[in-house]
Amino acid sequence: MSSSDAGVERPWRPQRQRSANERLLWERLRSDGAASRAQLARETGLSKPTVSSALAALEQAGLVREAGTHAPGRGRTAVLYAPDPTAGYALGVDIGRSRLRVALADLDGTIVARCDVRNQARTANGVADLAVSAARGLVADCAVDPRKVTGAVVGTPGVYDGDARRVRYARQLPGWGRPGLFDRIRDGLGLPVAVQNDANLAALGEYAYGVGAGSRLFVHVMIGTGLGMGIVNEGRLFTGAHGGAGEIGFLPWAGRRAPEPGPDRDSEPDGMEDAVSAQAVVRAARAHGMAGPLTAKDVFDAARAGNAAAARAVEQEGERLAHTVAAVSAVLDPDLVVLGGGIGHSADLLLRTVRRTLRTLTPLRPKVAAGGLGEDAVLLGAVATALGSARDLAFEGR
Repeated sequence: MSSSDAGVERPWRPQRQRSANERLLWERLRSDGAASRAQLARETGLSKPTVSSALAALEQAGLVREAGTHAPGRGRTAVLYAPDPTAGYALGVDIGRSRLRVALADLDGTIVARCDVRNQARTANGVADLAVSAARGLVADCAVDPRKVTGAVVGTPGVYDGDARRVRYARQLPGWGRPGLFDRIRDGLGLPVAVQNDANLAALGEYAYGVGAGSRLFVHVMIGTGLGMGIVNEGRLFTGAHGGAGEIGFLPWAGRRAPEPGPDRDSEPDGMEDAVSAQAVVRAARAHGMAGPLTAKDVFDAARAGNAAAARAVEQEGERLAHTVAAVSAVLDPDLVVLGGGIGHSADLLLRTVRRTLRTLTPLRPKVAAGGLGEDAVLLGAVATALGSARDLAFEGR
């Protein structure tokens, strides 16, 4: 404050105070459920006339609606108020190499519609256009007013560079690093679009809806065609100085040997992603004698059926995952590490080996568990992230 401002009384702004009261009541109803005017007055300290006026404004704006009545043992029947979840909607989009998933949620976080489509696009522009057509079709099919859809969050492999407006390090999606792709999605949807790393969103999804709830420092390791990690510290995503925190696929693989001369000189993994991802499981299975067309799922299915070569490949995957967890634990000291992604879906075959190996590697042993959301972790994380903005926009636009 400058010397000229000293002693100057600021003008009282009743409109700002009314807005603050309305937000206070709306957030109370959102967090704790329906309540009467008298109950809201007791809990917030606002006067009953102030509560009545604020509720009337919220109801007129479509943010609050009557939700029944409550008849106490004595006294008059009270009207209960609750937030109207249809006041706004948010889109979550999960873009992967093989599938694309879209979900539409109301302000309560309820998924009102979703679709899963195969990603058969041959170009990066084709992937972007597929995301737009799937999202637009979803909104049209569920008869939601498109004007109430206020934004979208897109999950993608790699790290989004907001300055360059492009994704870096998305090796699983050829051409995906070209600038302008997310502008193309934004323009196609006609909505604000935020972009986030898929492993980060999976971590938020598991924290909000899955096994990570209540963890102080929670880590989600996503193992599929690539390897990534999301970090949630006391409910907030940690991404580092440049968005690259959790890109553990770039860690050097400690077990790499000097390459031998010959046709297999490049078979040894360079980094953790090469050592742990789905393709590593297939390579290990072939090295142990499995033949024919193989996917990581084939290997895990064979291990469940008692195939010895597949079981050895799965055990190697578990041992290498334990090295990943040990490295993460030394840096972050999480209380919970969750295994997710395509490989994480087979955590029932991996956890015993991971835990046993971890005991031989480090005294830092966080709880290691399987994810609870399966293939929906990224999508639900995108929805949870989009809802924060959707609620703000719904209130501000009242």
